Amino acid sequence: MLSRLRQLFRAAEPANTATLPAGQRAYAVGDIHGRADLFAALIAAIDADDAARGPAETTVILLGDLIDRGPDSAGVIRLAREWQARRPVRILTGNHEEMFLDALEKPEVMRHFLRFGGRETLLSYPIDPLEYTRAELDEVVALARGAVPAGDIAFIQSFEDQVALGDYLFVHAGIRPGVPLDVQRQSDLRWIREPFLDHPESFGPVVIHGHTITEQAEFRPNRIGIDTGAYRSGRLTALGLESTERWLIGAIEQDGAVRVVEGV
Repeated sequence: MLSRLRQLFRAAEPANTATLPAGQRAYAVGDIHGRADLFAALIAAIDADDAARGPAETTVILLGDLIDRGPDSAGVIRLAREWQARRPVRILTGNHEEMFLDALEKPEVMRHFLRFGGRETLLSYPIDPLEYTRAELDEVVALARGAVPAGDIAFIQSFEDQVALGDYLFVHAGIRPGVPLDVQRQSDLRWIREPFLDHPESFGPVVIHGHTITEQAEFRPNRIGIDTGAYRSGRLTALGLESTERWLIGAIEQDGAVRVVEGV
């Protein structure tokens, strides 16, 4: 059974020449989407893995889409805030965070947000489900504003659009080929799929991203995708990096329990 689970987190990885500077280590976590149970297990696994590998300047990057779709977005935000208070954790804005913040201000965005997992996000906060069901759209906005703590909103507003470490660039969705990194559009960093995903040439840095779900982590010479669809697959993936080494850690829900699995 364990060997089969490990295989879920293995991928055909091309020869790696990208590197982090000496003394640095990084972990990137794919789209969490309200799966606080998987996230809690992965936090513990990353902390243990980091300690076991010895001293380093370690940075954790959450690739965005912490919220929506899964059952406990509020719990994910709480865990992320607590983790960031204990160690360096940088967090990227995903398209779902963008929708969430806009929905708190614009009823027309709230309508769209609710269709793509926003209902689950709002109900993870102290909103009465019956009151939510009976509410008109503008009333839902008011319920959300009253229930989501100002601290959570400010925390999400603090998220970044990109992080560069060594030969790697961390973004939520991807980048637009042929456009310099310093003038990439925010909308592309948060929403793009094509022409990013099928671009065959180098982007300069190796781009590490989420946003597009694959069954297992996807290694290509110019990019690494680690969104394994936690909210629907029960698999949340993290990528570890040090020097030229890469490894995967996964939290997997199976038979009602969450297990941690080491991959490549």
